[in-house]
Amino acid sequence: MKKSLALILTAFCSLPAAAEVYVAPFGGYSFGASDFDIYSTQGEDSGTLKVSESENYGVMLGFTTKDPGNVYLLYSHQSTDLRASGNFSPDVITKMDVDYFHIGGSLYFPMQDVKPYVTTSLGLTQMRPSGDYSNETRFSVALGAGIEYQATSAFSLFAEVKGYATFVNADNELFCSGQGCIWNIQTDIMWQGQANIGASLKF
Repeated sequence: MKKSLALILTAFCSLPAAAEVYVAPFGGYSFGASDFDIYSTQGEDSGTLKVSESENYGVMLGFTTKDPGNVYLLYSHQSTDLRASGNFSPDVITKMDVDYFHIGGSLYFPMQDVKPYVTTSLGLTQMRPSGDYSNETRFSVALGAGIEYQATSAFSLFAEVKGYATFVNADNELFCSGQGCIWNIQTDIMWQGQANIGASLKF
């Protein structure tokens, strides 16, 4: 972890003179999370568990490249519910925060002031249920596409759609509480989509 942080800081400190640093806040909607198959450890009940759809917001900090494109650090936050279906009650298990911490890059295809782009990133997904349930941190990757409008040389607006894949690799207890694990989860990957709009300011 310390080695990776040192590499990131070195990359930022050794920017070429032509590179521009930018900050890009964004907001949007997280949707389409895949289901976890769950079964009770105290009986024969089974069902599914899902992260509910809800709003998200975040920020990117990065620098431009000559491709043309950019390299960035991304933070995205979603406040949502963890819901169960099947024979489990209650329907809403707990409130939960989902955060993405990613390093990524974009490649642009400029058409004057309008710039379509593709983007990819990798990093960590942190899921933090409220109450006594345990936090879970897993490796994740993202792939997306968007379009940016260059309003001025320093300010632009963008809209994008991204898909996140979090590698849960769980065939055991997940989101355990202080009273122990009442159900087991079977899944490999949690998929989640995001549709975002934002603004970018270059320095």
